Amino acid sequence: MIRHLVLFKLNEGIAKDDERALAAAKGFDGLDQQIPELLEWQTGWNVSPRDVAYDFAINSLFADQAGLATYATHPAHVVVAQQWREIATLVVADFEV
Repeated sequence: MIRHLVLFKLNEGIAKDDERALAAAKGFDGLDQQIPELLEWQTGWNVSPRDVAYDFAINSLFADQAGLATYATHPAHVVVAQQWREIATLVVADFEV
């Protein structure tokens, strides 16, 4: 199993109530219904007040690297990933569980 974590830091001048940020977050809604390889799917806005905290996160689980690769290239994911790249930087961690 592969745990896939992504943390997003909104770019300077973009707040979480910005319509672009809200649309990007909403774009993740239901991806688990569209992409069968997604075994677990959680998303959410950060609630930590710490300066080092990122703004938004996804936490997902795949059976294997092939499932993760299918997700990464799925058209629904590609669209929302592009939305995020326009408004945020991100870090990714994939690890075996």
